[in-house]
Amino acid sequence: MFLSTDIVLKAYEKGLFPMSDSNYDPYIYWVEPKERGIIDLKDFKVSKSLAKVIRKNNYKIVVNKNFESVINLCAKNKFRSTSWINEQIIENYIKLHKLGFAKSVEYFSDGSLVGGLYGIIIGRIFCGESMFSLKKNASKIAMTYLAALLKQAKFKFIDTQFYSDHLKQFGAKKISKKEYQNILELNRSHKNHDFPKKLDNFILEYFK
Repeated sequence: MFLSTDIVLKAYEKGLFPMSDSNYDPYIYWVEPKERGIIDLKDFKVSKSLAKVIRKNNYKIVVNKNFESVINLCAKNKFRSTSWINEQIIENYIKLHKLGFAKSVEYFSDGSLVGGLYGIIIGRIFCGESMFSLKKNASKIAMTYLAALLKQAKFKFIDTQFYSDHLKQFGAKKISKKEYQNILELNRSHKNHDFPKKLDNFILEYFK
């Protein structure tokens, strides 16, 4: 199947998202997990060890400035030779970024982009797609910055799509497809919240 921005957005509104068998495969298929990963932003967790790293503040976070680089690095980097993000996904999500639906958070160290993530906004839900890290803790800090941005803008949830032990540290929980549909029903109809360009306060201030 081939994508368009309208098809992608309508799919998200129903709880579906696209994947490919590899970044070299030209086709996609639709996924709707029986068990979904979800983070309620009011329950977002920052470990003591991560908070210690964040306080060093020896990095720079940029929002929505390098979306194309982020999605391409999520698809392929020195630690990831292949992924589910193929060329038509990249092409359509770049278009969605230009339309204001796809957002990225970017972690810079010594002037280089070494971590980040991207996702889609549906109402008061941020649907996380992928993240990458070329430096220890880069994606974790980007994820925490994302949660702070979303809390600042009154979003309610991060949809992590799948549950994993890595995401559990941030407060991710497993929910059923039916539970996710209920969350979607309550939050997708709201007008998309503005996605802040930066935080008004230091990251950790949002998790007291």
